Amino acid sequence: MLKDSFGRVHDYLRISLTDKCNLRCHYCMPENVCFLPQKSLLTKDEILEVAEVFVSDFGVNKIRLTGGEPLMRKDTEEIIESLSKLPVELVITTNGVLLDQFFPLFKKIGLQSINVSLDSLNPIKNRQITRRNYFERVEQNLRIGLDLGFNIKVNMVVMRGINDDEIQNFVNWTKDEPIHVRFIEFMPFDGNNWNWDKVVSFKEILDEIEGVHSIRKLEDKPNGTSKAYQVEGYEGTFAVISSITLPFCGGCNRIRLTADGRLKSCLFSQYETDLLSPLREGIDFRSFVKQCVQEKSAERGGLVEFYHRNAKSEYEKGRCMTSIGG
Repeated sequence: MLKDSFGRVHDYLRISLTDKCNLRCHYCMPENVCFLPQKSLLTKDEILEVAEVFVSDFGVNKIRLTGGEPLMRKDTEEIIESLSKLPVELVITTNGVLLDQFFPLFKKIGLQSINVSLDSLNPIKNRQITRRNYFERVEQNLRIGLDLGFNIKVNMVVMRGINDDEIQNFVNWTKDEPIHVRFIEFMPFDGNNWNWDKVVSFKEILDEIEGVHSIRKLEDKPNGTSKAYQVEGYEGTFAVISSITLPFCGGCNRIRLTADGRLKSCLFSQYETDLLSPLREGIDFRSFVKQCVQEKSAERGGLVEFYHRNAKSEYEKGRCMTSIGG
């Protein structure tokens, strides 16, 4: 098992397949982003080699594919099919633009859980947030996915003055659909113009919903990041991910592999472990993995608390979200 100095077992690996994306969401990607050169990305075989070691040697039982937009990578289908042969739960996070092209593969290999990032149900506002015009395509792909029986979670980053007026619209979506909406507190990364005033807290989100609906608390999953609820009588559910105001670092079981082969023990950590170099030099990288996890900080990658006066400048020293992989 991969256990850190605080006794947390890390059995969940998130693999970023690419930092590229067909959207330009401002909370995720700086306006003048520079993508990684192709030669610096992990190859298909390197991804599979790392994944196999994490599963066979370190007890990882869940792998999530992320990006950028993972479905943009040309050999994504081959990667997904190969990873599906490992004894793990394989899931994916996507922006949904290309989903319809992959539903047959997902059905074939038994990938059932799909997280889709969608921050507005208003086409005009969605275009402003993503800087692209794909809302109708994403909406259609979500409909197809639900009709095909996939377990779909919709991730909405709530930002004050931008889309916080849509919280009720997203909750209402769960009335007649078996969809799971997750409201995410706005987090600070390089180039996303974060500040505390834009954060809509867990309490504010819940108060907003309870002001209109009668809700009940659902059982949360072990090591889960979200607190789940359901409006009485509704078919779907919703949850809140309180990364800022109520961090869940104490139960973290995640480790992240960036598209350029760097291992991150925390989403906010500014320290990374290079696995790409030892891979290409034929060096056993297992000891590097163990050291990375062992040195994991207790909270927030060792950075200051979010309400600290230097928080913005501290967190902006790290990567942008699209380069980390979420």
